[in-house]
Amino acid sequence: MSQKPRVRFAPSPTGYLHVGGARTALFNWLYARHTGGTFVLRVEDTDDKRNTEEAVQVIYDGLRWLGLDWDEGPLVGGERGPYFQSQRNAIYERYLEQLRAAGHLYEDGGAVRFRSPRQTVQVVDIVCGTIDFDLSNPETHPDMTIRRPDGSWIFHFVNVVDDIEMGITHVIRGEDHLSNTPKHVELYNAFGVRPPIFAHIPLILKKDGKGKMSKRDEGSAVASYITDGYAPEAVRNYLCLLGWSPKDNREKIDIAEVVQLFDLDKINRGNAAFDLEKCAWLSGEYFREMDPARFRELGREALVRAGVDLARFDAAYVDAALDTCRGKVRLLKELPAYAGFYFRDERIMDEAARTKFLTPEALPRLAAMREALGALTTFDAAAIEGVLKPLAAQYGVKLGAFLQPLRVAVTGSAAGPSLYHLLEILGRERVLRLCADV
Repeated sequence: MSQKPRVRFAPSPTGYLHVGGARTALFNWLYARHTGGTFVLRVEDTDDKRNTEEAVQVIYDGLRWLGLDWDEGPLVGGERGPYFQSQRNAIYERYLEQLRAAGHLYEDGGAVRFRSPRQTVQVVDIVCGTIDFDLSNPETHPDMTIRRPDGSWIFHFVNVVDDIEMGITHVIRGEDHLSNTPKHVELYNAFGVRPPIFAHIPLILKKDGKGKMSKRDEGSAVASYITDGYAPEAVRNYLCLLGWSPKDNREKIDIAEVVQLFDLDKINRGNAAFDLEKCAWLSGEYFREMDPARFRELGREALVRAGVDLARFDAAYVDAALDTCRGKVRLLKELPAYAGFYFRDERIMDEAARTKFLTPEALPRLAAMREALGALTTFDAAAIEGVLKPLAAQYGVKLGAFLQPLRVAVTGSAAGPSLYHLLEILGRERVLRLCADV
């Protein structure tokens, strides 16, 4: 094909971006980037009751968070606009008159209906293969409505018109739209336009593979990943694997390599089961290898979102604290519990940890550690380790068990960042005060 591919993502602004929609957007974006084509964002906002600016913003925010930039559409413009269906009424009127003049339409109770040719329609699909749809029976395939009595347009009609007007060469969408495709082909034929190339991608199923993932299922909304603090790169990576794979069983794969390898004929035919646990695991892997500066940026945002007043603390202190968390959390929503002690004036004690580790026999050892730490001339991780390891050996206690009372005394928890490093960050004065106050 001499023309560069033009693909589109055409969501309805309902205030909710489903992972299925995000995966559709991603596959369109990947194909455009793989081929050097154009990725168009078109907003199908013909439902006046559901469409709000806030709902459209949800789409923008979700796509941007995933790193899916669009070449044409709202906010960036383009020569094929407007990119909101609500602003394209004059175009639809023109195409309606074209069908009417050709004898394809009739009135039925105030509605405008398309007169089906009553033929077998062949749909050639890159993923699903060639499928013949018999539309000859008006009982099972009644003539489709083009325009409702209230003047509003039916999805099938405006969808086809927009794809024609915007020069869409490839329609990549969920398999649930496959049954609509013969109706669309009928419209293309009536307009005398060659249909685009179709690629209907597999559905996303629940984890157990029983039934399509719905809005009620955990992990269905892209917004939940933003709120919970997943690594955006991890969610995008995971969505890539829902219906496509690099064929070598790799699960973590850089997006630049996905772009290089991705093609429509490599999309799997079978449906993909959604595993939120695997997505969370991937998120942890991405955080582990993430550039420290980016992790700090995302970590700051997550802490502020959780109500932590970072303005009270020196920037270098916040950075140092977050550095001890990189590779230790899978989701950023875990940060307040994991590292909140850095940003509190008062210790919050886990009573179960107190009972288990701050026992009467442990308190003398804690006092000895406090004395040793207080005698250090340099209070950094290396010096702290250098004095505590010999002390544990002196008491004849395994190092991990020896240090747990110190961790609980200082942080209030039995788990957390590297002890030597967190002690250095908190500083001598605070550590000694907390050790004394148990």
